[in-house]
Amino acid sequence: MILPQEIIRRKRGGAPLRAEEIEAFVRGLTNGSVSDAQASALAMAIFFNGMDRDECAALTLAMARSGTLLDWRAAKLPGPAIDKHSTGGVGDLVSLILAPAAAACGLYVPMIAGRGLGHTGGTIDKLESIPGYTTQPGKERFIDVVRRCGCAIIGQTADLAPADRKLYAIRDVTATVESIPLITASILSKKLAAGLEGLVLDVKTGSGAFLPSPDDARELVGSLLEVGARLGLPVRVLVTDMNEPLASSAGNALEVMAAIDFLTGTRTDPRLQEVVLQLGVEMLRLADKTLGADEAARSLQKAIASGAAAERFGKMASALGAPSDLMERPRAHLTPAAVIRPVYPRRRGHVVAIDVRALGLCVVHLGGGRRAAGAAIDPSVGLSMLARIGAFVDENAPICMAHACDEAAAAAAAEMIAGAYRVADEPSALAAHPLITRITS
Repeated sequence: MILPQEIIRRKRGGAPLRAEEIEAFVRGLTNGSVSDAQASALAMAIFFNGMDRDECAALTLAMARSGTLLDWRAAKLPGPAIDKHSTGGVGDLVSLILAPAAAACGLYVPMIAGRGLGHTGGTIDKLESIPGYTTQPGKERFIDVVRRCGCAIIGQTADLAPADRKLYAIRDVTATVESIPLITASILSKKLAAGLEGLVLDVKTGSGAFLPSPDDARELVGSLLEVGARLGLPVRVLVTDMNEPLASSAGNALEVMAAIDFLTGTRTDPRLQEVVLQLGVEMLRLADKTLGADEAARSLQKAIASGAAAERFGKMASALGAPSDLMERPRAHLTPAAVIRPVYPRRRGHVVAIDVRALGLCVVHLGGGRRAAGAAIDPSVGLSMLARIGAFVDENAPICMAHACDEAAAAAAAEMIAGAYRVADEPSALAAHPLITRITS
C-alpha cells in the first residue's frame, strides 16, 4: 500500500513520482480514499515542482483509465472520431460552432468538454444555459447521438475520466490551474477516454490565457505533442491570441446566443470565424491526409453558409433534451439577465489594450463562474458587444453591455470593465496581435 501523504511528500520535495505511485493516487482520488485536501496538496506540489514527461504521461493514462474507455470502432461509427479542445479563454465559443460544422463535413465529433476554470468560461456551463440540454447523458445515449447527429458535446460523466473530473474542480478553486503537466494530463485524459482517432488543440496565449507568456505556450505545445505521441494519439496544435476576447460576448447564455447567430448567419465575428476555420481545417486534414488546406476550408465555409452546420447543432441539442425550435427561436429559450446596461470608458479615445483576464473575472463576479467547487452559476449574466482593440469609445460608444442580476452588480462590473480597458488618443499600430501564431503537428 502506498500512502497518499507519502506521495505528496515526495513531490513536495521535488522528487519524480513513479508510475505506480501516480496510479495509486489516481485510484484513491476516484474511489474516495484520497481526500480533496490531499488532492489539493498534490496539485500544489505539482504546480511548484512540475512533472517530467514520464510522470505527465503516467498521470494522463491513469486518469484516462480511471473510468470507461470508449471504442468507436466497436460502436461501428461510420467515419473518423476527431475532436478539438481549447486551453480556454474569454469569449471562446469555438466548440459550439466547430463541432457541428465538422460533423456537416463528414467527421464524427465526440466532444467531452469541461466547465469554467479560473477566469475562463466552460463549454458545459454554456450548454447548460439551454433549457433541457443534458450534459451527462450516459454512455449509450452519447454514442447514439454522435452516430445520428455527427457530434455530441457533453461533460465528463461519472464513468468517463472521473479522476480528472474531480481534480479539475479542485484546481479551479485552489489556484493550481496554470500548471503545464496538469493542463496536459487534464486535456489528454478526457480525449483518450473518448476514444479519439485524432485531436486538434487550440493553445491560447496573451492576457486572457492561463499561460500569458509565449514561452509557456510553447512549452505546453511541446508537452501536449510529446505526451500525445507517447500515448498513441495523433495531435495537431494551433497557438492563438487571447489579448482580446475571441468573440464579442462573454457569459454562458450570451455565448450560446452568439454561436447560434454565427451558425444561422445572423452575425459573424471575423476573429471567431478565422479560428473556427483554421481549427476545422486541421480536423479535416487529420481525418484525410490527402486533403488540401484550401479544399478543407471551402468545405467548412459551405457547411456553415448552407445552414448544414446549424441543422447539426439543432439536431444534437434536441437529441440531448433541448427545445426542438431552439435554432428558430433562441431568444425565447435563453433567459436574459434582469439588468442590462452600457459600460462607458473612463476617457474617450481608441482602445489600445485590454486586460482580458480581468474581463473573465468580471463574469465570475457577476455570477457567471464559480468561487467554490460545485457552486451554482447564473447563466444569464455576462458581457456583450465588447469593444475590440482599435475601436473608438466615448460617452456615446460604450465599451460593452453588462448583463447582471441587479443594479449593484452591474455598477460593480462597470468599474472592473472600465479598469480593464486602456484607452489612448490615437490607435496604436503596436496594439494588434496576430491571431494565429503557430501551427504544429
